[in-house]
Amino acid sequence: MNIWHLFSHYHYLANQTLLPYSIRVLFEAAVRNCDGFHIKKEDALNILDWKNQQNNADVPFWPARVLLQDFTGIPAVVDFAAMREAVKKLGGDPAKVNPVCPTDLIVDHSLQIDYSKSAIQNAPNPGGGDASGAGTRSNGGKLHSKTSPCRGYGACSSPCQSEAGSASSLRKQSAQIENTPLLCPFHLQPVAEPENVLRSQEMEFNRNKERLQFFKWSSKVFQNVTVVPPGSGLVHQVNLEYLSRVVFDLGGVFFPDSVVGTDSHTTMVNGLGILGWGVGGIESEAVMLGQPVTLTLPQVVGCKLVGIINPLATSIDVVLSITKQLRQVGVSGKFVEFFGSGVSQLSVADRTTIANMCPEYGATVSFFPVDDVTLRHLKCTAKLESVETYLKAVKLFRNYDNSSQDPDYSQVIELNLSSIAPYVSGPKRPQDRVVVTDMKKDFQNSLNEKVGFKGFQIPPEKQKDTVDIKYEGKDYKLSHGSVVIAAVISCTNNCNPSVMLGAGLLAKKAIEAGLCVKPYIKTSLSPGSGMVTYYLNASCVLPYLHTLGFEVIGYGCATCVGNTAPLPDSVVAGIKKGELVACGVLSGNKNFEGRLCDCVCANYLASPPLVVAYAIAGTINIDFESEPLGVNSKGKEIYLCDIWPSREEIQQVEEQQVIPSMFKELREKMEKGNKRWNALDAPESDLYPWDSKSTYIRCPSFFDTFTKEPSPLQSIENAHVLLHLGDSVTTDHISPAGSIARNSAAARYLTSKGLTPREFNSYGARRGNDAVMTRGTFANIRLVNKFIGKTGPKTIYFPSGQTLDVFDAAERYHREGFPLIILAGKKYGLGNSRDWAAKGPYLLGVKAILAESYEKIHKNHLVGMGVIPLQFLPGENAEVLGLTGKEQYTIKLPQDLSPGTIIDVMTSAGKTFKAVAMFENNMEVTFYKHSGILNYVARKMV
Repeated sequence: MNIWHLFSHYHYLANQTLLPYSIRVLFEAAVRNCDGFHIKKEDALNILDWKNQQNNADVPFWPARVLLQDFTGIPAVVDFAAMREAVKKLGGDPAKVNPVCPTDLIVDHSLQIDYSKSAIQNAPNPGGGDASGAGTRSNGGKLHSKTSPCRGYGACSSPCQSEAGSASSLRKQSAQIENTPLLCPFHLQPVAEPENVLRSQEMEFNRNKERLQFFKWSSKVFQNVTVVPPGSGLVHQVNLEYLSRVVFDLGGVFFPDSVVGTDSHTTMVNGLGILGWGVGGIESEAVMLGQPVTLTLPQVVGCKLVGIINPLATSIDVVLSITKQLRQVGVSGKFVEFFGSGVSQLSVADRTTIANMCPEYGATVSFFPVDDVTLRHLKCTAKLESVETYLKAVKLFRNYDNSSQDPDYSQVIELNLSSIAPYVSGPKRPQDRVVVTDMKKDFQNSLNEKVGFKGFQIPPEKQKDTVDIKYEGKDYKLSHGSVVIAAVISCTNNCNPSVMLGAGLLAKKAIEAGLCVKPYIKTSLSPGSGMVTYYLNASCVLPYLHTLGFEVIGYGCATCVGNTAPLPDSVVAGIKKGELVACGVLSGNKNFEGRLCDCVCANYLASPPLVVAYAIAGTINIDFESEPLGVNSKGKEIYLCDIWPSREEIQQVEEQQVIPSMFKELREKMEKGNKRWNALDAPESDLYPWDSKSTYIRCPSFFDTFTKEPSPLQSIENAHVLLHLGDSVTTDHISPAGSIARNSAAARYLTSKGLTPREFNSYGARRGNDAVMTRGTFANIRLVNKFIGKTGPKTIYFPSGQTLDVFDAAERYHREGFPLIILAGKKYGLGNSRDWAAKGPYLLGVKAILAESYEKIHKNHLVGMGVIPLQFLPGENAEVLGLTGKEQYTIKLPQDLSPGTIIDVMTSAGKTFKAVAMFENNMEVTFYKHSGILNYVARKMV
């Protein structure tokens, strides 16, 4: 079938119906991969008839590549290794188990903050040196930096500040800073706190040596697998800077880049004009094994951007505005595509920031078609020069100022960029947006409100309580709203030059004005990649961030996934003593309760400049318009407006510093590799030599009962309810990624293997061990089980009435032969893509989830593991139906099970009701009948 011949038909039809650009990418992939079996001619025709077929036709999509990060990537690779064992067991050739498409695995989620300003005193010292020099911030003490504000790689030629006035305190410190730059150990670029990066990366390698050896084995043995070692940068940033092609060129055959990834924020590349979204680890494995992703042809919501951006508004403000509007509209399971004259104002960094938050407003993708702004970015990053020619030839290039190119959409919403003011989001959910000017009032309201998504229910007489603490020999006061964590982190903002330079310029002005950050606040800067370090240092602002405590602690996900070292003991004691609502402020994309730190109840998402501002203020309970950030040594009150950098200032520095040579050099550094990684030994056998003593890598039990043919479909009889949950149960609640609590079932297992608490690492790091992850399922201390009535990972074992850990109760049910189900409310599975949030319940013996609604990715995961997602009929839920969860349930599954089948459910209490089988398409039903995708694919290979 001639691709160019079909494109002539496509060109005609697209001009008649104005097919959305994201749908055009689906069509191209269908044409190119049409084989009459996986993808048929009818599939391509259904995509072309999108306007009539949306929400009706199931269509296959074969993405060009797969993107993995280590937290969700390691179980995928472990499953591949286990699949080789299963195929060999049934007489197949294990060496044939390989990805059939390019698969990139970026190790970026193993970094923990062992070394930072407030943590360095108590942190382990892997190199044997002195780790006690915590340093102070704006006044007094010797800095650890090896670069002055005007020295280092790419430094400016003129002084960064004058010799007079408010900069005097910084000059005193600068005199103590050596002028010889110390280089980032991976990118060979100077950093302001090099010891912390070196120590954190050394700890990262030591702590995760076995996992890293396993990754290196996989890169040697599996075809089409590339592993990017730790220290290289954040998965989405590496994807943008290094892995993204925009257009593939395979021997002269050109086609659009596209990707599915095991992180929900894979959508970040949508901002570069690359179609991609997050899928489960098991779905990504199916793609790696040659199975297309099947999706119902989606509705496409056109988001029209108009107006001029407010100078005070940053990308995160635009993101939060879009997030709120799209959540209100309801875009779950839909494509969002941006258009309108306002798009031209957004840089690629702005667009990728907006696209990164796509999962937070529930859409599948958030697509920005390629335009001149994209091309200018690609020229800066030295991408493929033939991109423009190809995209224009196949009508995938657009001019946002030309309304005649606007496609037809299922629905159009409009956002006036000039109406957007600075926002923060919290205290417990990313969609709870608050205008900065209303922040103090909103926080005080939160103290009064009942415990819930916004409230903490603090008695009025206790709302002004303070607690005295001592830190580093000085006295401080904590109160409700005190900021104890301030982190510029993760992928949402720190890849964006404008917001990161804004934070740096604000820090510079703050230092020059004589402001500082209280030393007990855990501050950190975890860049998305060395590119961020490069332009912060080259623009002379990195030392100012460092002086305020925001030193580079490493490259990867840290605070945002719960990998933060403990707060100072005196701070924790003060919070507990006063029962204070302590706050964390971060520039990430997740702020669910308990995610940052167990004792920090209120977490706010903010732009990097506002993170720095709140850190300086030391409290979230402040009105920036009427209250000063602080008072300098001369007694002058300094307000936020005094130090806030203008958009023009930021853009001027951005244009001067974010230059083509920077991207080119970073790619060259990445290709040279990491010395520790290069020196790492790894086996080379086709089958992985499993170590029975390993607590990191185990052959999972998914294939223990694997047979050539699936078992007949059976109803679920006399199931007990393991948990009775409410609304917005996140994947963090189901399968936490952070630290392993010392009193948890996982901790008891690891202790039985001879490990000490210091060696526990995190759940995310142990996703290659099914024994740990099963015990960690529903182990989040913030889990609210209605059976118990308070937070904690406990449930009731109904045959005896005992209160047990969730894992222990599931084990008892299993021994007695009882299947299990879970009752839940709305938006079950909210949050990050996390396949263990489905694997864990499956291994606990959960056969079905009965909820009011689901987050799409997690629902797909459940199907992929053979757990059926059932949904109450509209207007019904457990409370309406009078279900207590103490009953036993029988779920009748018909042999002709299909998407949307109405299922009869009966309880031991005599109640009968109906629920909907939430399969999206017939392929999902097939996966379920095979007890999951892995079994289905393995059977086809055998």
